[in-house]
Amino acid sequence: MSDKKIAIIGGGNLGSAIAEGLLKSGFSKPGSITVTKRNTATLGALREKGVHVESDNAKAISESDVVVVALKPYNVKEVLSELRASFDAKKQILISVVTGVLLDDLEKITLPGLPIFRAMPNTAIAIQESITCICGRNVTEEQTAFVKDMFDQLGVTVSIDEKLMDAATVLGACGIAYALRFIRASIQGGIEIGFDAATANLIAAQTVKGAAELLIKGNRHPEAEIDKVTTPKGCTIAGLNEMEHQGFSSSLIKGITASYDKILKP
Repeated sequence: MSDKKIAIIGGGNLGSAIAEGLLKSGFSKPGSITVTKRNTATLGALREKGVHVESDNAKAISESDVVVVALKPYNVKEVLSELRASFDAKKQILISVVTGVLLDDLEKITLPGLPIFRAMPNTAIAIQESITCICGRNVTEEQTAFVKDMFDQLGVTVSIDEKLMDAATVLGACGIAYALRFIRASIQGGIEIGFDAATANLIAAQTVKGAAELLIKGNRHPEAEIDKVTTPKGCTIAGLNEMEHQGFSSSLIKGITASYDKILKP
């Protein structure tokens, strides 16, 4: 358990999910976390758990060792530029989970020399199953180890170059929606072949979870596992080939690149 005081600036869906994950994992005590939002009434569930809820960003930052910025991208410059005096480059770490705001931009908005990280988690952070990509500037090995440990409590963490952060947003964060859309389609197919919706939902979701665990725990390539299921003239290969004839892999790849292009050219 960390004794560092953590301020989460922006108590929206992602900011609240980070707070919930830190509590569930036992990484932080409720009293060590402060979450800010203009309308604090929506943070009642966190307040009931002992988390400090605050509308004053300057106060929250000045009393914290770690500042997690979970604002909307269009609010970052306006909000943080008014809070420069609240930061202390000698004692604080800033972690931004905001899409599209560069380390260079963050340093210019805040303080020169401030240890800054960018982190890109996904919504599974609320259940401690996120994949989070991180990169940093003006940071020590000790600070990097702390941030990695912090997000490892919320899933799995990987360090990447900042130039890959947009790609990480698409593959890791947008990827949740891609996977869920696949599951939804599987449920629809399951209903068509005879299952009720609830049973189809359970079978489809657990099957995808199991498939992912085969790759992660076994450090295997997908095709190696596919080969175990596809027997000659079998039903699995017939289904896979029909999906490919209809453009399954191609449409998924095109969707990923379309999302990436949207980030580069909004």
